[in-house]
Amino acid sequence: MTVTNKKLLVRPATHADAGPLIGVLAEAFHEGPVADWLIPDPDERRTVFYRYFTDALHHALEHGQVHTTADQMAVAIWYPRLEPTPTDTRSRLEALERIAGAYAPKFVLLEETFGALQPDDPHHYLAYLAVDPTCQNRGIGAALLAEHHRRLDDLGLPAYLEASNMRNRRLYLRLGYTAGHTITLSAHGPTIWRMWRGAPTTSGRTPFPHPRPRRRSL
Repeated sequence: MTVTNKKLLVRPATHADAGPLIGVLAEAFHEGPVADWLIPDPDERRTVFYRYFTDALHHALEHGQVHTTADQMAVAIWYPRLEPTPTDTRSRLEALERIAGAYAPKFVLLEETFGALQPDDPHHYLAYLAVDPTCQNRGIGAALLAEHHRRLDDLGLPAYLEASNMRNRRLYLRLGYTAGHTITLSAHGPTIWRMWRGAPTTSGRTPFPHPRPRRRSL
């Protein structure tokens, strides 16, 4: 379904959108504390990020829900998490080694940590929200999420995500999320905020669930 939200046309993405949206993801995530930690060299980071987000977008088009704008300048990737999702850890490790090479261990740590701390309660997981850097700070990201948030409220479902910097954290707080316990990836790694937008209730929204860590062996 295609919707117009505050003059922004939001529609489901297709494989025909892959090229532009991979670029948006790679460029939007190129700067920031997580990117600096994953791959310190910016030129190597750009090369690896294009491979990483090529894999991420095509996986999402097959298994998730991908929304974009009419001009392909923004993308949101959601995954319904209505029941525990098994992970083929061996195949994922092999894929990350192909994608990231020498940087694969940090990508593995990132994905394993995120996966282990995701709530067990049924929810939709916002894996990525990206806006082209030339179009940021115009409310596009918030508008891109608005329709999906309304749909989740109609279904009585919460949303969950990880915010990788303070600016993103403030955005999600404005959109009705609450912050949970932080994640620190390593002794010198970045701080990441777990965020939860509860399902609507008669008295407000459902609270952030307590995590039940799950060990995932590679």
